[in-house]
Amino acid sequence: MTVTQTTIQPMTGELRILAALRREPVDATPVWYMRQAGRCLLEYRELRKKYDILTMQRDPELSTQVTLMPVERFGVDAAVLYSDIMIPLEGMGVPFRIEPDIGPIIDHPLRTEADIANLRVIEAEEATPYVYDAIRLIRKELANKTALVGFAGSPFTLACYMIEGRPSRDYGKAKSFMYGQPELWHRLMTTLTEVTIRYLRGQVDAGAQAIQLFDSWVGILGPEVYAEYVFPYSTRIFAEVRAMGVPTIHFGTGTAGLLEMMAEAGPDTVSVDWRVPLDVAWERIGSEKGIQGNLDPTVVLAPWEAVEPRAEDVIRRAGGRPGHIFNLGHGVLPETDPGVLAHLAGWVHERTSRAQQVSQVGR
Repeated sequence: MTVTQTTIQPMTGELRILAALRREPVDATPVWYMRQAGRCLLEYRELRKKYDILTMQRDPELSTQVTLMPVERFGVDAAVLYSDIMIPLEGMGVPFRIEPDIGPIIDHPLRTEADIANLRVIEAEEATPYVYDAIRLIRKELANKTALVGFAGSPFTLACYMIEGRPSRDYGKAKSFMYGQPELWHRLMTTLTEVTIRYLRGQVDAGAQAIQLFDSWVGILGPEVYAEYVFPYSTRIFAEVRAMGVPTIHFGTGTAGLLEMMAEAGPDTVSVDWRVPLDVAWERIGSEKGIQGNLDPTVVLAPWEAVEPRAEDVIRRAGGRPGHIFNLGHGVLPETDPGVLAHLAGWVHERTSRAQQVSQVGR
């Protein structure tokens, strides 16, 4: 075996994560954390004493402030827009509120044909102009040093909230609607897909450099049901965003039975949770896809001595292959020590930078 030293020029966080999304060589594995903007940060909690969540998300300057908080604090390679997956519902004429420790609440859930017929589809800039103003402000502040990840909730997850009216363990009302009124379900999903595409196009036009589609509750479905009721809509969204020229990430939890189909829907990268070992998940989704994950978010509640071997296992399973983005398998928990997250990001960069200075070629 001939061993050659390769030198990869140092990258900014922006270049690092965008290269990883294209499965190109990087100087170190990129890192960001879902729900990194807020929750565990004292400065965010101080803001929350003054403003409710939706007020902050609708104010471009406050949204920018919160989005930027973890960038310097944690040393991550991507900022993620401080917003909520429910925001597009405002332009559709579906009022909602967000209750702390509960989540989104819709006082008048969709249950009838008339409810669905009354949904509006309007231009994204008209529906949520503050989102795009925030993206433009954030990109200016990031100054091409850190990438900006935009996002949307998937039609399925949004439909679950719209029918159920609030978070649920099993989303029984939503699923019974899906099974019992399939024609109305597909009509709702078609409308949500169109709204989501417009919403994401607006984000890309404003400056979002990558897009993550959150299918938070899709893990409640089996493969055959997913194929019939969800897959066509996710596929259309990824095809449309691909045509916009930005890379995409597909996120879900509890999706061990759906990984192959989530990859087939068309994202560049599949985000996996901790319930499937990263190397096993990568083999299942295929080497032509990138992978994001997959440290259990409860691990970082522990002291660093317990975190390091778990993080090392994720890195080992990634094997230095192009296309890995280090992340948690779900969002940062509020009680997480910010110091542990900052140390972890630096550790991943240092650990993988050493590993990627040597490549083996020939025999």
